[in-house]
Amino acid sequence: MSPELEMRAVDSKVTTRKRVPTGIPGLDNLLEGGFLEKTTVVLIGSSGTGKTTFAAQFIMHGLENGEQALYVSLEEPPEQIIKAGESMGFELGSHVDKDLFFIHLKGKNFKKMIEEQLPQLVKARAGYDLTTRVVIDPMTPVIWATQDKLEQRELIGKLFYTLKELGVVLCTVEEHAKPGETIGEDVLLPLYLSDGAVHLEFFPIGGAFNRTLRILKMRNIHHGEGVYPYIFARGVGIVVRAAPVEVPPERVKSYDKVFDEALRTAESLKASQALMRKLRIMRDTWDYDYSPEEALQTIFDSYDLKRVK
Repeated sequence: MSPELEMRAVDSKVTTRKRVPTGIPGLDNLLEGGFLEKTTVVLIGSSGTGKTTFAAQFIMHGLENGEQALYVSLEEPPEQIIKAGESMGFELGSHVDKDLFFIHLKGKNFKKMIEEQLPQLVKARAGYDLTTRVVIDPMTPVIWATQDKLEQRELIGKLFYTLKELGVVLCTVEEHAKPGETIGEDVLLPLYLSDGAVHLEFFPIGGAFNRTLRILKMRNIHHGEGVYPYIFARGVGIVVRAAPVEVPPERVKSYDKVFDEALRTAESLKASQALMRKLRIMRDTWDYDYSPEEALQTIFDSYDLKRVK
């Protein structure tokens, strides 16, 4: 086979690989439909950027669509993660030990876990045809488990290689960048070894969009290369503004009319009960001083619902 034909064969395999929707409204538009199956994606951000919300939302989307999920927690106990998810409107608790499984490893021997326990888990599930989403939140303790860079690389490499046999692996990494740094030194190894990396930033300056998302890399995907604002909407989670949306001028101070119209439209378009529930929670808890129209439009686009205005 000539080099040119071989390259085309590789490209064909890449384009036919299964896409895994993220469950983050607006983000899949930037990823040609979602993450590629059996890949590792690192989510980098400082405190307050919403890494755990992002992870829980990614997990919840899979659960709502009949998938299974494994949540490897290296700090917070499962009860705390479930409680935090409920505050955003995610019903993680109803899935525990059914299709959502937790591994809490605070203070454990990470090397033993990565080299022995996780391979055994993956081997035990090898005979089942199950789509699984995996979250490691946060991965920072693994990085700090040793000061030796070579050992860090080996641990992270084995962790990624082992778990992505189950499905898409999303790892959150706490960022501690020094003044003048774009990306902190402690996240360079997971950034380099992962298949994809998303950077979340928070600018405490007020306004409608003071948090932004940037896709640093996503192998074999032509991804968006801009800086994209995002917000938190209870019931839905993170909503990314992937493209400009025309927002009509507000005629009333209350946004109930906007939400009611969106709910009627969603119902007429036979939206799922899960989405209807999310929109109702979003309506009941919306406390921003600007219209939800843009966020609602992004959510509708993400679920392929065409709104009639």
